[in-house]
Amino acid sequence: MTAAENVCYTLINVPMDSEPPSEISLKNDLGNCDTSAFLTSFSPLEKGDVKLKTEALKKVIIMILNGEKLPGLLMTIIRFVLPLQDHTIKKLLLVFWEIVPKTTPDGRLLQEMILVCDAYRKDLQHPNEFIRGSTLRFLCKLKEAELLEPLMPAIRACLEHRHSYVRRNAVLAIYTIYRNFEHLIPDAPELIHDFLVNEKDASCKRNAFMMLIHADQDRALDYLSTCIDQVQTFGDILQLVIVELIYKVCHANPSERARFIRCIYNLLQSSSPAVKYEAAGTLVTLSSAPTAIKAAAQCYIDLIIKESDNNVKLIVLDRLVELKEHPSHERVLQDLVMDILRVLSTPDLEVRKKTLQLALDLVSSRNVEELVIVLKKEVIKTNNVTEHEDTDKYRQLLVRTLHSCSVRFPDMAANVIPVLMEFLSDNNEAAAADVLEFVREAIQRFDNLRPLIVEKMLEVFHAIKSVKIYRGALWILGEYCSTKEDIQSVMTEIRRSLGEIPIVESEIKKEAGELKPEEEVSVGPAQKLVTEMGTYATQSALSSSRPAKKEEDRPPLRGFLLDGDFFVAASLATTLTKIALRYVSLVQEKKKQNSFNAEAMLLMATILHLGKSSLPKKPITDDDVDRISLCLKVLSECSPLMNDIFNKECRQSLSHMLSAKLEEEKLSQKKESEKRNVTIQPDDPISFMQLTAKNEMSSKEDQFQLSLLAAMGNTQRKEAADPLASKLNKVTQLTGFSDPVYAEAYVHVNQYDIVLDVLVVNQTSDTLQNCTLELATLGDLKLVEKPSPLTLAPHDFANIKANVKVASTENGIIFGNVVYDVSGAASDRNCVVLSDIHIDIMDYIQPASCTDAEFRQMWAEFEWENKVTVNTNIVDLNEYLQHILKSTNMKCLTPEKALSGYCGFMAANLYARSIFGEDALANVSIEKPIHLGPEAPVTGHIRIRAKSQGMALSLGDKINLSQKKTSL
Repeated sequence: MTAAENVCYTLINVPMDSEPPSEISLKNDLGNCDTSAFLTSFSPLEKGDVKLKTEALKKVIIMILNGEKLPGLLMTIIRFVLPLQDHTIKKLLLVFWEIVPKTTPDGRLLQEMILVCDAYRKDLQHPNEFIRGSTLRFLCKLKEAELLEPLMPAIRACLEHRHSYVRRNAVLAIYTIYRNFEHLIPDAPELIHDFLVNEKDASCKRNAFMMLIHADQDRALDYLSTCIDQVQTFGDILQLVIVELIYKVCHANPSERARFIRCIYNLLQSSSPAVKYEAAGTLVTLSSAPTAIKAAAQCYIDLIIKESDNNVKLIVLDRLVELKEHPSHERVLQDLVMDILRVLSTPDLEVRKKTLQLALDLVSSRNVEELVIVLKKEVIKTNNVTEHEDTDKYRQLLVRTLHSCSVRFPDMAANVIPVLMEFLSDNNEAAAADVLEFVREAIQRFDNLRPLIVEKMLEVFHAIKSVKIYRGALWILGEYCSTKEDIQSVMTEIRRSLGEIPIVESEIKKEAGELKPEEEVSVGPAQKLVTEMGTYATQSALSSSRPAKKEEDRPPLRGFLLDGDFFVAASLATTLTKIALRYVSLVQEKKKQNSFNAEAMLLMATILHLGKSSLPKKPITDDDVDRISLCLKVLSECSPLMNDIFNKECRQSLSHMLSAKLEEEKLSQKKESEKRNVTIQPDDPISFMQLTAKNEMSSKEDQFQLSLLAAMGNTQRKEAADPLASKLNKVTQLTGFSDPVYAEAYVHVNQYDIVLDVLVVNQTSDTLQNCTLELATLGDLKLVEKPSPLTLAPHDFANIKANVKVASTENGIIFGNVVYDVSGAASDRNCVVLSDIHIDIMDYIQPASCTDAEFRQMWAEFEWENKVTVNTNIVDLNEYLQHILKSTNMKCLTPEKALSGYCGFMAANLYARSIFGEDALANVSIEKPIHLGPEAPVTGHIRIRAKSQGMALSLGDKINLSQKKTSL
C-alpha cells in the first residue's frame, strides 16, 4: 500500500510560511555546537531540559518526514529521551518510532530496536492508563513481527485492565496483529469471544464484535444469537456494527434473512439516528415486501423531520427518491405522500424543492385531493409569514406544483384557481407570473372554468401592481370574455384603471389647478388659526397631505403610462379591439355597437395623444404607435378577415403552443419511465434466490463496501463499452522514454478531489534513493499531502498516489518534477521535470434543466460574460450544435421542434450546472452563409454567462479548443 492508501492516524502541522527545518537551523536553535556534535551527541537531547528536548524531537520528526536520514540520532534518543516519563515526550516518541527506519538496507531489524522493544514492554505495564492505551494504539501501526513477538504477553494482560480505554485499544491491537501476523496470536478469535461475553463497556464490546466480524464471522453470529433479543438495549456504536454483520451475512447467505430480519425491524426504533438510517437501508436491501418498504420509508421520513441538519435531510430524501425509482416500491410510497409533505415545515428551500418534486412524482388520483389541500394551506401560510428572501421562491414552487397537479388532474383546478388568483396582486412578480401562466393554461384547457376565472380576474384586476402581470391579465380578459355583461365589465375596469379622460387635458388641469381648491379650503381655517398656537400645525398638515393625495389618486394603468411604459398601451389596444369586435357580433343594435366602438377608439386616441405629449417620463415608441394605429384602423373598418385574426387566430396559436408543451412533457416522462422499467428479454435467464450458489451470490455488490469506497474516493465507475472511454484514455505521459525515470499518471476525478496515480519506472542500472514526486498546482487546486520518498531498485517501478483538493469549477494545471539520489554517487540530487497535467473542467460540469423564466433571470443577474466567435469547419447548423453539446456537457433548453427545419440560422439556449452548484448559461447564435456556397462553414457567436469569472473563461476555452473538430 502506498502512503495515500494507508489509514491516517496522526496529522502533523508544519507552518506553510516557515522554512523546512535543516541541520543548520537546528544548530542555531540548539546552541552554538557544530554539525558533527549535532549529529553525534545532539546536546539538547542529552543535556537540555524537557522543554528543549521536546522542541528538538519535533524538529527531528519533521526532518525525517521530509526525507532526511539521521541514523546517528537513534542511540542518542534511546539513551537520553526514551527513559523520560513526560507525557508529551512519550507521545512524540510514538510518532518518532512509527516513522523512523527500523531495518538495515538488507531488511534486517536494527539491533537498537531491542532496547526500544523493552521500553514499550514496560509502558504496556505502566500504571497510567493513558500511556498503556496510547502505546497499544502505536502497536497497531507496527509492521515488524520481531518487535511485536516479545510484547504479546503484555498485550494479552491489557485485556483485563480495569480501565476501558486500555481494554478497547488492546482489542484493536490484537485484531491488527492477528490480521497481519496470525502466527503471533493464533487463538485471537477465541480470546476475544470470551472477552466479549464478559465485557460490559459499550466501546470495548463494539471493537471486540467488529474484530469477530472480520476475523471469525461464525463466532460473531454465535454471540449475536445469544443476545439478539437485547440488541435494542445496546449502545449505538455496537448496534451499527450489528447492522453491518447482519447485512454481510444475509448478502453472502440469503437463507439467513428470516433469522435476522426481525432484529433489523427492532433497530428501526433505535434512539440513534445513524442506527435507524443504516437499519432502514439494510432492510430495503434484504426484503422487497411492502411492509418492509413502508417501515423503511416511514423511518426515513421521521429522520428527515427530526434531524436539524439540512445536509442530512437532503441525503435521506435522496434515499426516498431511490426507493421511488423502483416500480414495485412506488405504490407503497404513494400511501405515504401526506407524511412526506410534513417535511415542508423545514425552512430550507432546497429541502422543500426536493420534497415537492418527490410528492409530485408520487401523486395519484387517490391522494391528489389531500395533496392539493395541504399545498393550498402552505400557499396561504406564505402570505402571513414575515417576508424572508426564500418566501417568494417557496411560493413560486408551490404555485408550480399546484399547476402541475391541476394539469394532470383537471378536477382539482376549480379548487386551486380561486386561491392562486389572489396572488396576481402580489408584490413578487415571479410568483404572480407563475400564477398568470397557470391561469392562462387553465382557461384555455378547461371550458367549464372560464366563467369562474373571468369573474375572479375582474375582482383582482384593479389590485395588480406589476405592469408585466397587468399586460397578461389584459390579454386573458380580452381573449376569453364571451358574454355581453363580461365585456361591459372589462370596459368598466379599464376606464376605472385609466381614470379621467382625455388624459392629457385632465393631467394639465390637475397640475395647473391643483393648488386652488386646496387653498380655498384651507384659507378660512388658516386665517382663524393664525394665532399663538395654530399656524405651525396648519402649515405642516398642508405640506404633508398634498403629495400623498396626488399619488393615491392616480389609477394603476394611468400610472404605468405616465411612467412611460407604453407597451402595456399596445396590449390594451389589442384587448379593446378584441372585445369591441366581439361586442359587435353579440349586440344587434347599431347604436350600441357604434357607441362601444367609439369609446374604445377614444381610449386609444387619448393614449396616443398622451404618448406624443411631454407629460410621460419616456415618450411612446414607434412600434407602439403603429400597433395602436392599426387597432384604430381595424375598429373603423371592422372587416371579417381582421375579426378572424383577432378573435380566432390568437387563441389557436396559444392552443398550438400548449399542446406542443404537453407533448414535450409526455415525451420526457415516457423517457423517464423507460429508464426506470427494467426490460427483460424473452431468452434472459431467471435466477432463483434459493437455487443460487454462494459464490454466485458474492458477485452482487456489497453496499457497505461500495459506500466505504465512495467515502475514500475510490468509486468503481462502470466503464463505457467504447474502449476510448476506458481508464487508458485518462493516462497522461509525464516524462520521455529516454529519461532515467519514466513517469505517467492516471488522473482519477472524484467529486471534490483528484487522485493522481503516478507510475514511476527506474530505467537505469542504479538504485535510486529518496525518489520523491514533487508537485505544485496552478488554479483553484490544493495539494493535500506531500508524497513519501521511495527507494527504487535497478529497473524497478512503483506507484505513488497524490491527492489534490478542488474548490471550484475552473481549469487547473498540476506541474512538478521527480528528484532522486543515485546510490553511491557523490553528485547532487538529480531532477527530471514532468509535463504539465491539465485538469479538464468537463469533469465537473453536468447537464441540467431550468425553466425559460429562470434562464432569463439568471442571464440578467450573472455579471461575467465570455463571447466566443464560431470558428469551425462543420457545415451543418444542427451538427455543430450537437458537437458543442457533446464537447461542453451542456443541455439544450430550446425544444427539438423549435430547432427542426432549415432556415439558414439557428438560436439555442444551453444550460449546465457544476458539482459545486455553479450555473453556466450559453446562447448559441449561428448561421449558414448561403452566399458562400453549400460547403461554407457555420459562422456566428456563442455567449457564455456565469456567476464566476473562472467558469465563464474555462467554458469559453473548452469551446475554442473543441469547436474545430469535425464529427467522425
